[in-house]
Amino acid sequence: MASKPKLLAFAGSLRKESVNKKLVQVAAKGAEQAGAEVTFIDLVDYPLPILNQDDEQANGAPENAKKLHQLFAESDGFLLASPEYNGGLSAALKNLIDWLSRPSSGEPALASFQGKVVSLMSASPGGLGGIRALPNVRFILDGLGCITLPKQLALSKAYEAFDDQGGLVNNVHQETALKLGRNVVEMVKKLKD
Repeated sequence: MASKPKLLAFAGSLRKESVNKKLVQVAAKGAEQAGAEVTFIDLVDYPLPILNQDDEQANGAPENAKKLHQLFAESDGFLLASPEYNGGLSAALKNLIDWLSRPSSGEPALASFQGKVVSLMSASPGGLGGIRALPNVRFILDGLGCITLPKQLALSKAYEAFDDQGGLVNNVHQETALKLGRNVVEMVKKLKD
């Protein structure tokens, strides 16, 4: 494989101190160690209106949706940390997925998702670690043509889980998160070879 796998790392949270943003950055280190070029994106930097097809038809896609379409279409896979809101995924994450599933000029249908390799994870201050959101996210991404890897991490008691450098205090959790990043790289390499 001539070029490095290109991955996007992001969390479905808008909060500045999101534990999901911290968790996905640990996985991103694992992907980088395995030879990937990883770009971390923060959804706060790409505000999107709630998808309304009437507005889209009248005004076209917003600039941030166009930028994200390009970033996602050019990537080989994603590291995605989904917070759990009331047993499901966040509105910010669902809206992102909805915008990126819309046709974009010059791209084949679902170019942002088709064939992209994904590792899922979640972090929560609660005892379940956000595990109830992950099947919802997996179902949506699989339906859009992603290759969602079976291994995942639901990190409970997340407010106590990180050290001052952003790593995980528990060595098993740290290694699991790093491996989630490495797994995406390994699968992308296999698919490209």
